[in-house]
Amino acid sequence: MSELSPKNASFVEKDDKKKRSLKSALICGSMAFDTIMVFQDKFKNHILPDKVHMLNVSFLVPQLRREFGGCAGNIAYNLHLLGEEALPMATVGKDFGPYADWMSQKGVSQDYLSVLEDDYTGQAYITTDMDDNQITAFHPGAMGRSELNRVPNDAGIQVGIVSPDGKAGMIEHAQQFVDADIPFVFDPGQGMPMFSADELKKFIEQATWVTLNDYEAAMLQETTGLSPHEIALQVEALIITNGGEGSFIYTNGKRIDIPPATAKAIIDPTGCGDAYRGGLLYGLMNGLDWEVTGRIAGLMGAIKIAHAGTQNHSVTLDEVKAQYLEQFGESF
Repeated sequence: MSELSPKNASFVEKDDKKKRSLKSALICGSMAFDTIMVFQDKFKNHILPDKVHMLNVSFLVPQLRREFGGCAGNIAYNLHLLGEEALPMATVGKDFGPYADWMSQKGVSQDYLSVLEDDYTGQAYITTDMDDNQITAFHPGAMGRSELNRVPNDAGIQVGIVSPDGKAGMIEHAQQFVDADIPFVFDPGQGMPMFSADELKKFIEQATWVTLNDYEAAMLQETTGLSPHEIALQVEALIITNGGEGSFIYTNGKRIDIPPATAKAIIDPTGCGDAYRGGLLYGLMNGLDWEVTGRIAGLMGAIKIAHAGTQNHSVTLDEVKAQYLEQFGESF
C-alpha cells in the first residue's frame, strides 16, 4: 500500500496565515486528466433503442484533447477566478506532475492534495455529441482512496462541498464537515449510483445545501422517493440546473427560477456544471441572495461553455461583474 508523500502528509500543521483565513472553501472531489472527444453527430442517430441489450457502437471522433479536470479541480479553478480561496482536497497519483505545474501557474492551492505513488491520477474518457450528451468512462485510480484525506477543523474553512469522489471518502468527508461544524454542499453528480437510498438520505440530512443537474435530480427522486420540495425541506436550498434553460432553486418553501445566461458561443459543455458550482460557492461565501447567486453561477457556466476544455477559460471578477450587468441589467 502506498503512503502519503511527505510533502502532503500532514494537513494539521498550518501556518498562522492559513489559520487566520476565514474566506476559504474546501472542495472535496476528484482530480483527473480528461481525454475529451467530440462526436460530430448525435448519439441517438446511431443507437437503436430495441438493440440496447446488445450494444456495439463505434463513434468516429476526429477531435481529441487531453485536459486537466476532475470535479474538485474544476470547481476550485472557477472559484479561484472569482477571487476566493479555493482549496481542492483530493488524492492524486504518480503522474500528477503536469497538473501540479498547471495549478502552480494558475495560483490554485495544492495544500490539501495527497500523492499516492503507487497509483495513477483519475482518468476520464469523455465523448460528447452535438446535443451536448456525454458518454464517459472513468478510471478512479488514486481517487479510490480519497478517505485518506481528512477535513481539518482548525483551518478557518468557511464552507465545503462534497463532490464526486471515492465512495468512502464522500461518506467520511460529509461526516467530518458535520463534526467540524462546517456547512457544506452535497453534489453527488455522476457518483450517485454508488449509493443506496438510505445513504443518499443520510447525505441530505447532513448537508446544508444540495445541488444536482436535472437528470441527477430525477435519479435522486427515483432512488429515494423524495420530491424536490421534500428534499428542500431538509436543507437550506436545493439547486437544480437545467443546462441552457437556467436553473431552479428550492428554498423557504418556494421555487426561484433563475434565467439562463447567454453564452458567446457553444463550444464544449464539459465542466459547465463545475463552473456553475464555483459561482454557487462564491455566492454562499459572500452572503449573496439566491437570485444573484444563481445568476452568477449560471454566468460562470455560460463563460465556460464558450471554451474547449474545463479550465481553459480565463476571466476576472471585474469582467464577470461587467458581463452580469450587461446580461441581467443590475450589479452585484
